[in-house]
Amino acid sequence: MAIFSRKVNKAAISPQPVKAAAAGDNSYANMNSKVNVFNQYYSWREGEARNQLMTIPAVSRCRDLMASVISCMPLRMYNMRWDGERMQKVYIEPRAWLKQPDPKNTYAHFMSWVFDDLYMFGRSIVHITSRTSDGYPASFQRLPSGSITTTDQAGPVWFAPSNAIFFNGVELDPKDLLQILSPTTGLIYTSVSAVETALKVEAARNRNASSSIPAGILKQTGGEPLSAQELADLAASFNAARATNQTAALNEFLSYEATTMSPDKMLLIESANYSALEMARLGNVPPYLVGVSTGSYSYQSSQQARADLYIFGVKLYSEAIAEAFSLNSVLPNGTYVEYDAEAYLEENYMADREDEPVQENTQERLANS
Repeated sequence: MAIFSRKVNKAAISPQPVKAAAAGDNSYANMNSKVNVFNQYYSWREGEARNQLMTIPAVSRCRDLMASVISCMPLRMYNMRWDGERMQKVYIEPRAWLKQPDPKNTYAHFMSWVFDDLYMFGRSIVHITSRTSDGYPASFQRLPSGSITTTDQAGPVWFAPSNAIFFNGVELDPKDLLQILSPTTGLIYTSVSAVETALKVEAARNRNASSSIPAGILKQTGGEPLSAQELADLAASFNAARATNQTAALNEFLSYEATTMSPDKMLLIESANYSALEMARLGNVPPYLVGVSTGSYSYQSSQQARADLYIFGVKLYSEAIAEAFSLNSVLPNGTYVEYDAEAYLEENYMADREDEPVQENTQERLANS
């Protein structure tokens, strides 16, 4: 069993960065293109499948909940040492990039979008933009997965880091990239039928909410019988009129029979709740965190809710990111990084503890009154 020591070793492991970029004159990108593809942000894409998936409220909530945890947990660096009986963690002075991997961006933005790629596509590819004097990376730039194609792997399961990577059509040198592979299949490839159903439910709700007049039947009660095309044109004109007016006009040969659908049925509330439950299952988030009650699962405090979110959802992805940044191509052998999840959970625990006396005093005042 390992002992998690918080002792800090100030061994010099943070050499000053050099300004030579990883993708230099001999890189694949410069040999195949005269344009710096890493700064052409107007051509970057997240992918239509990902953007469509994010239109489902439950999926958006799942993604944002886990991204908020990933982006607020700091990274820390450590060595593993044998003390004669067991392996011991010894925390050491971090390299500069642990606080800001991308010099042009914030830590929260960088980490949340690295997680987004893992969550949606099953992998995240990070460009090494500069190196230190010892040859290890000094800065990074996240590349959107929607603009990346690999000719040696088609997905959706990524078996190993790719050796043929194209970013907006320009081939990149794998040595200048850090490829983070997710232990799970990306959401855009998972449960396609459930996602399509959720999208259709949202489209139906939007369609039903576009008019204040309930759906119904437009019936001809007299006059010369209308053809199928004339009936279709009449229905279309009536729909256009009622969408912009509260009052519709009919002659003596037409009648409108409104359905008895209640507003909750027109907005498909039950269907939307079931769809949200399915998306919570798909997104690896406890259903109650996306506002869906399962009837058999409850939590006692916000501290437990945060712990559930971390254990059931975030931990798998945070471990994948930390292990990728601990590879020997990124850090010297025997040096590792990890997310400081203890600080995240302990801070929330202390915040809850501070709130307890206030709650007790409030209950006492209510009892005395």
